[in-house]
Amino acid sequence: MSDKYDLAPERVFEDLKAGKVLLVDVREPSEFANERIHGALLHPLSTFEPKAIPTDGSRQVIFQCGSGKRSRMALERYLQATDADAAHLAGGIGAWKTAGLPCIRLDPSTGQIIDSGKY
Repeated sequence: MSDKYDLAPERVFEDLKAGKVLLVDVREPSEFANERIHGALLHPLSTFEPKAIPTDGSRQVIFQCGSGKRSRMALERYLQATDADAAHLAGGIGAWKTAGLPCIRLDPSTGQIIDSGKY
């Protein structure tokens, strides 16, 4: 699979703000609950069904995970099962945070939600 499917966090952020993408988080529910990107839908890879992704053709589907490995696997499955436009967030939420982009997380010591800003 070529690098055209590997999208930089900044590009995904801009496209998410513009309503051009549907961001699909393929991590497990506990990971999603602890930290997530605003607007991401949860579809864990462990129970992943490509045709269950809600697409209408107006937005590109972007898969996301923690580091990029699971999202790449989800992307490959999705492309095999559909003809929809799709890619994945290279480096996952780790790269997203390194780029200084906003996310929501739980403070493990207090259980408080920490929101670093919304798009």
